[in-house]
Amino acid sequence: MRILHADSNHPLMIEMLEKAEHENIEAYTWSKEEILEKQHLFDGIIIRSRFKIEKDFIDAAPNLKFIARVGAGLESIDVPYAESKGIALFSAPEGNSNAVGEHALGMLLSLFNKLNKADREVRKGFWHREDNRGIELDGRTVGIIGYGNMGKAFAKKLRGFDVEVLCYDIKANVGDENASQVPLDEFLQKVEVVSLHTPWTPQTDKMINSDFINKFKKPFWLLNTARGNSVVTADLVHAIIEGKILGAGLDVLEFEKSSFENLFVDENLPESLRELMFFENVLLSPHVAGWTVESHRKLATTIVDKIIAKFGIRNQ
Repeated sequence: MRILHADSNHPLMIEMLEKAEHENIEAYTWSKEEILEKQHLFDGIIIRSRFKIEKDFIDAAPNLKFIARVGAGLESIDVPYAESKGIALFSAPEGNSNAVGEHALGMLLSLFNKLNKADREVRKGFWHREDNRGIELDGRTVGIIGYGNMGKAFAKKLRGFDVEVLCYDIKANVGDENASQVPLDEFLQKVEVVSLHTPWTPQTDKMINSDFINKFKKPFWLLNTARGNSVVTADLVHAIIEGKILGAGLDVLEFEKSSFENLFVDENLPESLRELMFFENVLLSPHVAGWTVESHRKLATTIVDKIIAKFGIRNQ
């Protein structure tokens, strides 16, 4: 197979594919148009999020046998159309699920114990002990929306705490020993922490909005390590002001660009985002929950393993 790499990844990916006798074309600086001009040179493409692969791209690349995305989801690819053309699709949610689970737990503990706020104050010479009194996770009910690889990884990290873990998912029978699957009504009645682990779909787009937030019986803490478009920022800000959301840990934001690489391209940030940044009970990170040293390697090897399992060794 001749494989085009549209994004740089762990060097192990190139090494493993070469060892399996596949040919690598490193096109990290090629534009989407340049890649299509040279589509006759490759049989498969490996990409992260540099551009979308939609119907026009697929039609212009008749030799394409597979598309691999080094990440958890395939939302940047026209999956139904690619499948209708017999193109194999690969992603690697299992490659960074542990990293996401650890990041979500770290955000939650930091929020509960005001670690970032306390750190900033001490560095400035303030020693406010009472104002930085934290709360404990034990005894609380944690709710996970989306119980796939990422949700399961977070639930596994919670096993060392005395907490009740509930999950809600549109798929039936996904609960396990780490989380009890419950109907949405029960979820809304019980949970005190909500952690999102859903892919982007039309159903999850803008899912966390004022209407949804107001259905919860208790004020709750919100974690989002999934997709920024699932949370309406203006509604989140309003809910924090009203006390319906007690705080938020956000690794992703509504206003990210499709490549996930840069949020601050435009000088004029949305007003709701500016407001969000003023809250001391909001913790932000730049879409790095699944971006650890270890996951970098695991994502690469997972994708290569899937390619080799499907297509084997060249000329085999």
